[in-house]
Amino acid sequence: MFTGIVEELGEVTAWEDLPDAARLTVRGPVVTSDAKHGDSIAVNGVCLTVVANESGAFTADVMKETLDRSALGALQVGSRVNLERAVRLQDRLGGHLVQGHVDGTGGILSKAPSEHWTVVRISLPDDLDRYVVEKGSITVDGVSLTVSAVEKGWFEVSLIPATQQLTTLGPKAPGDPVNLEVDITAKYVEKLLAARA
Repeated sequence: MFTGIVEELGEVTAWEDLPDAARLTVRGPVVTSDAKHGDSIAVNGVCLTVVANESGAFTADVMKETLDRSALGALQVGSRVNLERAVRLQDRLGGHLVQGHVDGTGGILSKAPSEHWTVVRISLPDDLDRYVVEKGSITVDGVSLTVSAVEKGWFEVSLIPATQQLTTLGPKAPGDPVNLEVDITAKYVEKLLAARA
């Protein structure tokens, strides 16, 4: 479980294609400072398991299912990524409860900068739009954000300068893919109501 508060920007230092998976190595001295084999680290919002950790970088295997459902397959050596360690029970919950289980991908449609923030419009897959509500939470590339507007096929979030500087969302441009994770509460409520019907 994560909070969607990015701890550091990491960098992909190695990528190995495997028959039905990939193995990537990411430099991230903050998140690797106490990482052990088997620990979870979110990479652009995708929960990955540490299989090796040395010299400020960790290695993780990414199965085909994850590559198919997320935008991790678009990464390459040199790509910057958002990193967050799993939350500890005694930590503050600064964002919202994030599982690191990507529900799908969207794409940056537009960015409208103003003096103190930038409004980003992101495409929303049809099968996810029922879970996204104005003023609700959504995770974009591992960043916990508040939905400022939503319509069929898209939603908007507003990025403060700190989010633009400290995450990969600042340099993203129209056409760039992003990982999306909707609020898990909405999915549970939907399933419980369906069972009652």
